[in-house]
Parts: sequence; C-alpha cells; structure tokens
Amino acid sequence: MRRSRTVALTAAAAATVLIVTGCSSGSSKSDSSSSAPSSAGVGDGGASGAATKGIVNASDKKGGTVTYEMRGTPDSFDPGNTYYAYIYNFSRLYGRPLTTFAPGPGDEGNKLVPDLAESMGTPSADGLTWTYKLRAGLKYEDGTPISSKDVKYAVERSNFAAEVNSNGPTYFKELLVDNPTPYEGPYKDKTGGLNSIETPDDTTIVFHLKHAFADFDYLVSAPQTVPVPQAKDTGADYVKHVVASGTYKFESYEDGKQLTLVPNTNWDPSTDPIRKQLADKIVVRMNIEQSTIDKDLLAGNAQVDLVGAGVDPQTQAQILRDQKLKASTDNAFGGRLVYTAINTKVAPFDNIECRKAVQYAIDKVSVQTAMGGPIRGSIASTVLPPDIPGHQDFNVWETKDNKGDEGKAKAALKACGKPDGFSTVLTARTERAPEVAAATSIQAALKKVGINAEIQQYPQGKYFTDHAGVPQFTQDKNIGLMMMQWGADWPTGYGFLQQIVDGRSIKASGNSNLAQENNADVNKLLDEAAVNTDKAAREKIYGAIDRKVMEDAVYVPLTYFKVFLYRPDSATNVVSTSAFSGEYDYLNIGTNK
Repeated sequence: MRRSRTVALTAAAAATVLIVTGCSSGSSKSDSSSSAPSSAGVGDGGASGAATKGIVNASDKKGGTVTYEMRGTPDSFDPGNTYYAYIYNFSRLYGRPLTTFAPGPGDEGNKLVPDLAESMGTPSADGLTWTYKLRAGLKYEDGTPISSKDVKYAVERSNFAAEVNSNGPTYFKELLVDNPTPYEGPYKDKTGGLNSIETPDDTTIVFHLKHAFADFDYLVSAPQTVPVPQAKDTGADYVKHVVASGTYKFESYEDGKQLTLVPNTNWDPSTDPIRKQLADKIVVRMNIEQSTIDKDLLAGNAQVDLVGAGVDPQTQAQILRDQKLKASTDNAFGGRLVYTAINTKVAPFDNIECRKAVQYAIDKVSVQTAMGGPIRGSIASTVLPPDIPGHQDFNVWETKDNKGDEGKAKAALKACGKPDGFSTVLTARTERAPEVAAATSIQAALKKVGINAEIQQYPQGKYFTDHAGVPQFTQDKNIGLMMMQWGADWPTGYGFLQQIVDGRSIKASGNSNLAQENNADVNKLLDEAAVNTDKAAREKIYGAIDRKVMEDAVYVPLTYFKVFLYRPDSATNVVSTSAFSGEYDYLNIGTNK
C-alpha cells in the first residue's frame, strides 16, 4: 500500500491562498462562451508545420470513416484505467471529463475550458474545497441523465481500486481527504463511497482536499473524471463497452484487434461547444507494424497514427527527400522527455556512484542519432523540458560534446566498489523501434566501461502494469535500467514532475516513478509548490526540484522529444496540440474521402 500524502498549510497561507485558474500562461479564465475552436483553416493540405500554427483542412463535412492505426495495444481504452497521452486525447471522443483542453495549435491547445462542467471550479477561500456544476441536459448514449454521482464514482473506481484499475495516476488519492476508516474503493467498500467527494444534488460535485492545490482545474481534465454509471460498471471488463458521454459510442471492441465507434445519438451539441460529430464511423486498428501505418498514412488509407510518436526512420528519410511529402508534416516539441530510469532499488544502483557511472558512460549523440537525429529531439540535460514552465538550463553530469566520458564513468565504478563492472537488465518497449535502437546504443556505451546490460523488450500495453511499472518485478528480474518517455499531465512543472519524482506516488503496479526516487527534500518541495500563491515562485521551486533529482542521478535525460508526424490530405481539422505532447488533437478529426 502506498503512503498517503499530507501537507502542513499555515493559517496565513490558507487564508491568502491564490487559486490559479485553469488556463495556459498569460490567458484569462475561460468559460464556455469562448471555448469553441477557431474555424480559421490554412487550406487543403497546408504546409510543413502548418498544423502547429492553425487548423489544417478545417471542415464541417460529415460522413465517411476515420481510421486510426497503432503499433501494439494501449494500456486500456477505459478512461479510468489509462495513462498514455494518446488515450487521454482519444478517449474524449466517447468520454467527457469535467474540464478539457480546447482544440488549438501549440500553446493555444493548452487553454483549459469547461467540458462536462458548465464553468471552471469554484474554490473555497482557503482552497480546500472545489465545487463544480454540471451542464444541463447531459445524457449517456442510452438517453439516461448524467449525474454528479457518476463523476464521484468514476474518481473512486479509478483511484481507489488498484486491484482492478491500476494504470492511471494517483493524484486524487493523494489529495482527497480519506474516510476515518481508509477507503478501499467501490468494489470492496459498499458503505457509500468517499466522504470527501460530496454530491448534494445531481448537478453538483464538491471535492474536499487535504491541502490547497492550485492546479486542481487541470487535474479534473484527466479522463478519471469521465462519468461512469455504477450499475453499468463491469470492472476489468468495462473496457469492452465504455458507456459514452461524448460524441461517439462503442459499436464493437475486439481486444488487441479493433475498436469501432459510431455516433452517439444522445449527444447534444447544445451542451458541448468544442466538439463536432463528423465521421459516420471511427475505427482503431491495433497491432499494426509502424511501416504499414506509415504507408497507409501516405496513401490516405488511414487518417491518424494513434500513438502519435511519429513515422519510423525509413519513412522519415523518404519524406525528407520529397518536398511534397514534407509539406504535409509537423515537427514540434510537446513537453516530452526521453530518458533512462535508473532503478534505485536494484543493486548496485542503490549506490549513487554506480548511477553516476551510467550518467557519464552514455553517449547522448549516439542515442539521438538512433532515435532519428535532431529532427526527433534535442539533447537533454534536465528532467523538465524547455517548453514546461520552470525549466532551467544546467548540466550536472556534463561530458564533452555529450558523447560520454569513459574515464569519469570508470572512476565512478571504482568509487562504487565495482571497478570491473557488473551486469544488469535494460528494458524497452517492443513496438517502439527508435526506443529499442536507443537502448542498443546505450548498451554499447555501457559495455565500454564494463557494465553489461541485457536488453529485454516488453509490449507497451503491459509495460507498466506487468513489467517496468511493477517494482517487485523489476527487483526479481534484476532490471536496473528502463527506457522511458514522459509528457506532462498538464502544462505546469507539477503536472510534469510529480508522478515521476514523488516517492509517495510509487505504487505496486502501474508505477510511473520507475527510478523509485524518494528524496524527502524533493517531496517537501513538491508540497511547497502545490500551495504556493505565486506563479513565479512555484516555477522556481520546479527548477530546484529538477536540480535535486538530477543530483540524485536517478534519471538520464536523453532527448527533449520532438514528434515528426505526417498528416494525409484525407484528414480534416488537423491541429497539433501541446496539451497532448505534440500529437494531433483527436477531438474533431474528420475525413473528406
């Protein structure tokens, strides 16, 4: 059982806490009247980078089938049991969280707007309660009304039932006041649920927090607040037919093969200013080779690569040689970091000197090349990417030209008591060829200093639930190093850092803090940032957290990831969004085929 979080909030701070509205830096608080996507397009086909600046092929044309293809399978299509950015993005087609991000290019996509809620949350003076009112007239796919009780239940099943839903983050569990007798989730506790979420009527939901939390409007944008009618919840089987509150509903689901969505006839556009319902059908084809996905995109037979990590290296080379193809690409940062996590619970990495050896040994230029070159990301030296507020430029484990330093690595091994090196295991996701290539580059660099790293590949759909995200499994299998890519849950330093550096967020399955970093100073700084009344001060704290984590040598930042995406002319309403790691916004993509 993970440890619950508590924060001491002084009376003065409680009295004056400033609750930050859910919007991107420099934006004012939004309401539904300003949340509609821009209708300004950039013409058919656009140009290179066009979807980072506007909506490409803007259209209200209805009909046709929008086809998504993906390598491997996701962790889950259940909104309450997922932690991949592309499912956060995609699940909004059939599920509406309390708030979400407006479709828009770049930073415009970081603009938070009300979704299921009629407005942003109303905090109490001390910041310890947040109240939301649902929009009027909301219905599920079967025509039954959506109730605030369904939102409460959704949060309970996604955060307090790890035996069934272990994939998602743990923010709500850490923030909400627990029952006098620890709440064990709706599948075990039949006494009425979590006391700290109140539903005084069918359109009101009130959250009671342990401490003020400035980012709470961002937090409720997670699909964990997508409503779930308790009577329809089938636990682990709910993924087979999620009850729709969005524009589309499940028609059929074949695990590992295909998901088919069709229009939700009980979706009412008058309750939903940001969505369009364009396609007659949406199909997700799973376990497709990346090379096949790329060919289908180039031919216009698929509209979207669901994973959104970009084309494979061979396709990238083909596109860059052809100016016409290149004109239909977008290359942008998306608040993502590619890194290697060093497992502090697997010997000898419980010794910082052995972790230092890895930091110094890795040739980051070789890794960058393996991943596709500078177009796929600049070399990283920090945990926070440059496009996340709070980023500071520094390099704790600097080597000449970022190519590694065998001398420093061997000296660290000697200080660690392993002058002749040692053996460990390095994991990567099977379906991610660039990630495997990067792991192979790291393996070669480590071998030069005497560290023998056996590469083991695991499927991305089970990477966190069964393998790298299961601390006991990593200890049993001597997994000391893990390849990882991380994007912000929301565009603040807290939204990027907390789940991967807070020791209190470590969990038995679905764990994201792969290094099992648990530094009391880091945890304390996170708590201070959560309640700090000053945005600039919070961002300074995030920079300090970043430096402390780097000094602990638990993560090796490799590249600040850039996506290189191809958009076929057959896709309409295509826009690259920072809110979902530079992926295309999936909310309103249609087809002109």
